[in-house]
Amino acid sequence: MATLELLTVLLAATAALVLGRITIRKATWRSLRSVRREFRSRIDRYKRTAKSRIRSELLADPEIEAAVDRHVLETGESRARALQRVQAYVEEIVPSFNLLSYYRFGYAVARLLIPLFYKVSVGYEARAALDAIPRDSGVLYLMNHRSNADYVVVAYVLSGQVAISYAVGEWARVWPLEAVFKSFGSYFVRRRYREVLYHKVLERYVQLITENGVTQGIFLEGGLSRDGRLRPPKLGLLDHIVRTRREPDRGRPLQVIPVAINYDRVLEDRSLLRELQSAEERLPRRQQVREVAAYVTKVTARFLLRRARRYGRACVSFGAPINVDDWLAERPGMLELPREERLPKLEELALLVMERIGAIMPVTAVALASTTLLDHPEPRITRLEWEQDLDRLRERLRGLGAHVIGDERTSAEILDRALVMLTMRRVVRPAASGFEIDRTQDPLLRFYANTIMGT
Repeated sequence: MATLELLTVLLAATAALVLGRITIRKATWRSLRSVRREFRSRIDRYKRTAKSRIRSELLADPEIEAAVDRHVLETGESRARALQRVQAYVEEIVPSFNLLSYYRFGYAVARLLIPLFYKVSVGYEARAALDAIPRDSGVLYLMNHRSNADYVVVAYVLSGQVAISYAVGEWARVWPLEAVFKSFGSYFVRRRYREVLYHKVLERYVQLITENGVTQGIFLEGGLSRDGRLRPPKLGLLDHIVRTRREPDRGRPLQVIPVAINYDRVLEDRSLLRELQSAEERLPRRQQVREVAAYVTKVTARFLLRRARRYGRACVSFGAPINVDDWLAERPGMLELPREERLPKLEELALLVMERIGAIMPVTAVALASTTLLDHPEPRITRLEWEQDLDRLRERLRGLGAHVIGDERTSAEILDRALVMLTMRRVVRPAASGFEIDRTQDPLLRFYANTIMGT
């Protein structure tokens, strides 16, 4: 009798488990269908491939196997240990994209948080050229890197068009960011890590997703700008991706889209400027931690008390795409060259992209106001002088074809917008005759003025 009762309980538990799984699966499919109805964006089919299958493809890749053989010969490490190393690299690099995570969690959080900090807009957009990209093309967004918020801002702007996979630095390999980024389809890249075996695994993964049409986003500078200027391009990932075109007749055409990002306020600006200081000039680590904690506490208090103010504008511009196949056709044999000869030629493409990024860089109100303050050597400025300086600067920028945000507004209106940030940060303060300028903050003004130097 006890046995019968036990069997009954086990059968009931099994039935409940099966029904529960069926219910969860149905709920998941309903959620997936609702996401696809709500977001008509392009979801690359290969991005939804199971991680186990991608892992198997990489572990069976002939180039990786050859790299393992070379590694064993050069280092004397056992083949079993080298294969374990490869498996660890594959596990580290390969993400596990989750559509619900990307849209139901990622987009929902972005939609909640970003408007609290910024008014987000698209500045310039080469819409006709972008619409003309063939549907079967692989697309690579190459961007400048102003803030760690870039990841969220660009994904938020593109959410209705495409789910983008980022190359993410090691800074995000901490819990829970690592799991979150991987569920968004992003892959991690070790900077300044020289082991050849690791780079072969990374190269083959990047080439695998490129050949299968996964839309990627790469910060071409390789890191955040410390002074506001565009940094020299890094070529490693771009080289991996472009080399998928060694056989132009095979695989998808490749289009590169230049993307320029700018802000009225970069959240990390003072920290970035501090990295330019010598070790003697920097604040002690403990004081830096206290400063960050005080800032977080202050911002949190403002939100709780409903006294928070947005940090102005975050703006993204999209330039005309560059057809990589056409670019390579003008340089026959380039991809067959050894790496040390190939990279200087590839740099021409990277510099072309950086030039286009500079040409479409959104010019924010704070960047305009900062530039005019730097050109004004006195510690005081009247409002009339400031507006006249803005008029002259805007006229010069129009002649250069720059994209000024809100250029339809008067200089007085643009100045009002800039003053929100500049007075909040005590860069200027109202005085009887106009404004007093805190000249100790000139490095901060230069950080923002430098963003329009490439226009």
